[in-house]
Amino acid sequence: MKILGIEHLGIAVKDLENDAPFWNHILNIEHQSTEVVEDQSVTTDIYDTGNGKIELLESTKPGSAIAKFIEKRGAGIHHVCFEVEDIYLAIKELKENNIHVLSDEPSTGAEGYKVVFIHPKSTGGVLVELAEKQN
Repeated sequence: MKILGIEHLGIAVKDLENDAPFWNHILNIEHQSTEVVEDQSVTTDIYDTGNGKIELLESTKPGSAIAKFIEKRGAGIHHVCFEVEDIYLAIKELKENNIHVLSDEPSTGAEGYKVVFIHPKSTGGVLVELAEKQN
């Protein structure tokens, strides 16, 4: 698999309205977009540094993955996302190496990326997302 770079850091937040101003107004990072990703029950608020993004993640309903993460660990870094050239090849290679991928097929994430997550037990404790940009 070919890693093209760090696409973004995902940060779980309790409330975008209270937490987003730090990234936009204090650090002056350009706001790129806000999007609801229905199948992940999350609202994403994306800030582009020019060398990778910050993706703030707010749960849209109780019991979602982000809501459970915040209940268990509190707000903070949720995952690191690497951009890959070919998500299907990446999934195939990971499975061939007995890496626990959370799904057999990619789903559609924020900004239309095809995404898949790797279980933290396979990565030394960090939730890793792989993403392929769609044209």
